[in-house]
Amino acid sequence: MTDTEFPAKQFVRVSVNVPHMRGLFDYHVPPPLSGQVEVGSLVAVPFGEQKVQGIVVEETDTPQVEDTRPVSSLIDPHPVLTPQQVQLAQWLAERQLAPLPLCLAAMLPPGLSKLADTLFQVAREPRVDEPLTTLQQRLLASLAEHGPLRGRQIDRRIPRQQWRTAMRGLIQHGLVASAPILPEPTVRPKTIKTVRLAVPPAVAREQWNDLGRGDAGLRRQQVMEFLIQEAWEVDTAWVYAHAPGANINDLRRLAAMGLIRLGENEIWRDPLDDLHYELNIPPGLTLEQQAVWDVVHTAIRDHAPRAPLPIIIQGVTGSGKTEVYLRAAQAVLAQGRSTLVLTPEISLTPQTVRRFAGRFPGQVGLVHSRLSAGERYDTWRRARTGDLRIIVGARSALFTPMQQPGLIVVDEFDDQSYYQRDSLFSFNAVQAAIQYARLCGAVILLGSATPDITLRFQAEHAGWPVLRMPNRILAHRETVNAHLRQIGARQQIEGTAQTTEHGLPPVTVVDMREELKAGNPGIFSRALQRQLSAVLEQQQQAILYINRRGTATYVFCRECGYVLQCPDCEKPLVYHTGENGLRCHTCAYQRQMPKTCPQCGSRRIRQYGTGTEKVEQMVHDLFPHARIVRFDHESTRQKDAHNILLSHFANHRADILIGTQMLSKGLDLPLVTLVGVVLADVGINLPDYRASERVFQLLTQVSGRAGRSPLGGRVLLQTFNPDHYVLRHAAGQDVDGFYQSEIDFRRQMSYPPFTHLLRLETRDTSAVQAEQRAKLLEHDLRQWLNTGGYRETRLIGPVPCFFHKIGGYYRWQIVLSGPRPSEVIRPHLPLDGWLLEVDPPTLL
Repeated sequence: MTDTEFPAKQFVRVSVNVPHMRGLFDYHVPPPLSGQVEVGSLVAVPFGEQKVQGIVVEETDTPQVEDTRPVSSLIDPHPVLTPQQVQLAQWLAERQLAPLPLCLAAMLPPGLSKLADTLFQVAREPRVDEPLTTLQQRLLASLAEHGPLRGRQIDRRIPRQQWRTAMRGLIQHGLVASAPILPEPTVRPKTIKTVRLAVPPAVAREQWNDLGRGDAGLRRQQVMEFLIQEAWEVDTAWVYAHAPGANINDLRRLAAMGLIRLGENEIWRDPLDDLHYELNIPPGLTLEQQAVWDVVHTAIRDHAPRAPLPIIIQGVTGSGKTEVYLRAAQAVLAQGRSTLVLTPEISLTPQTVRRFAGRFPGQVGLVHSRLSAGERYDTWRRARTGDLRIIVGARSALFTPMQQPGLIVVDEFDDQSYYQRDSLFSFNAVQAAIQYARLCGAVILLGSATPDITLRFQAEHAGWPVLRMPNRILAHRETVNAHLRQIGARQQIEGTAQTTEHGLPPVTVVDMREELKAGNPGIFSRALQRQLSAVLEQQQQAILYINRRGTATYVFCRECGYVLQCPDCEKPLVYHTGENGLRCHTCAYQRQMPKTCPQCGSRRIRQYGTGTEKVEQMVHDLFPHARIVRFDHESTRQKDAHNILLSHFANHRADILIGTQMLSKGLDLPLVTLVGVVLADVGINLPDYRASERVFQLLTQVSGRAGRSPLGGRVLLQTFNPDHYVLRHAAGQDVDGFYQSEIDFRRQMSYPPFTHLLRLETRDTSAVQAEQRAKLLEHDLRQWLNTGGYRETRLIGPVPCFFHKIGGYYRWQIVLSGPRPSEVIRPHLPLDGWLLEVDPPTLL
């Protein structure tokens, strides 16, 4: 026999989609699948007695076992991951101490990745005298009511219960039957039924009398009249719209007569179908933009197989960073490569998408978690085939299977939203994007007005280019002049240049202690009230920023001091006026506002503090005729709510926008001439090493919402601590001065970037069990530190987390700080019952 008659077996290494499984397993490809399975393929494979999903990570000539099992099937005919994505997942698993299957599954659209499960169903009715526990009775009742259920369905119906032990008893007594199952993917292409004329119009009319009598014949004639006028196949819904009363049976009858041909076409579920945008022509560049673009263009033009160094663009809000991104995308597209643009918040994606869609119509896709599963699946497939060359989205967009990525943009890269904290595995999307760019040989641009301190320190010591854009672009002349004409103002903004540079708006710090001394106990200083009044009189717009949602920060009893807390999180409940109820902003627990104190029975129970709803109410009291929009988590929970509210405000159908940190970035609103920060102190004193940095970034970014046009603007920061260094630097918009102060402080305290952190967290419904588990691990960690010689690594804890209870679970944490803390526990993985975070951005 020749080699042609007996081709060599193809062996592949597969990461199986089984929770906490860290190894790779070798399989051979059976002849029917020969040549179809490659790196990145999604396959079904036997694993023990189950059939599970897996992703091919590599091919091999030398399997680790002699008797390999065959790949069962190919779930998708095309690879679901590119080779670079597989390498990125391996890097994430190594760096984050996470199981590889979790990292790979995170890159697939919802509904495609499926875990093996067990299907349970009732086998027989229990006898009257058969002893059953309460939990077993509940399980049987659930199966009897709902029919066969998978294990994960039972998890949702009976949460926080160790039901599997009870289920094993039912199986042993023959009351329940079980079988392994691999659920099918729940996302698939969407199709529509189509119809077209199958004969010439003259032939169709010859059979008019054979279409039927009465209403049926009339309906079919209307169908034929419509199709005679259509040159191509059309959606059956159009036919029904033009032939009232027509149905599928009429179409089947006409098809049986040979007059029409029924078909089926796939349609794309595109979240941008209803997006309104204007085509835009690249404007001229300012001198600052040109200098930055020259460096970026050179990096793109001279790209080699080895990726260039990351480029940080430190530009104030309104300096024109987005135009540099657009030009970079154009240059990359000209090379036949793709672009990925990440934004920190879903609320920022509509504006960014409009800019890119206006420059590159038909080539832009959108990815974020609030899209439907079908929209995400279709966008994922179109990017995979290269139909979409530019993807804009939030953190999850990083895992889109782009064809030949040549440019990655991470806008506002300092934002904490790029960090995912998850019970399965956590990761920093900015660091992952940098690694992905290295793997793809792509240029990566990291843009921000307030660069992350740790990453900026890394850039300066690694020699990355740090490009500065300290001035704003004076834009929106036409918009402002149109507004002035509308309100009957005589003055007009002179000049035609659209790229004139100008400075940031002035910032005034208002000492609220002086307001109290002057007899003003309210949340609005006299200066802020005067400025709001002036804005409304001039028919301009204002933004009021507060870093709290709801009406009151907490509810307490003035008699005994009792504070109403969430029973699951032990955090103060927040009062919401519209529903006259209390809500936990961590786990969504809700209850009605009590009339009396639950502890002492007093009726002196009151709300205290200031949230967005209360600010809205107080603004309305001061300015009854002002049109107000509230922009926070509650008001933007529905799909497309971000876009609707911002469009409403941008079109000047509201005068004052009140919101939380969602307002701090990315918004370009030319009529906003005033930003008021209601309380700038919030968050400064949290026990976290990045608390000051986060407050400085938020205040600097939200200040940038004012003065984006020739109308100018100003910012008011209200505070009870005007001498704090964070507020001094924020008021002076002194990014470099704050960086130097903060980096000196962190060097002194041995905080990142002068150390690495590993945070370990355990959770339990029992406070005692959580504490005991933490102390047991502490004992092990001290042994590992001693035996491994990790003398420079400090162990901090165990201690209760700052938010000690969340969602009914008590939380304890241990922190390792040192040069290589991950290496201390790597030989001992997995650590059951522990969440691991490598270099987390917060320790709260």
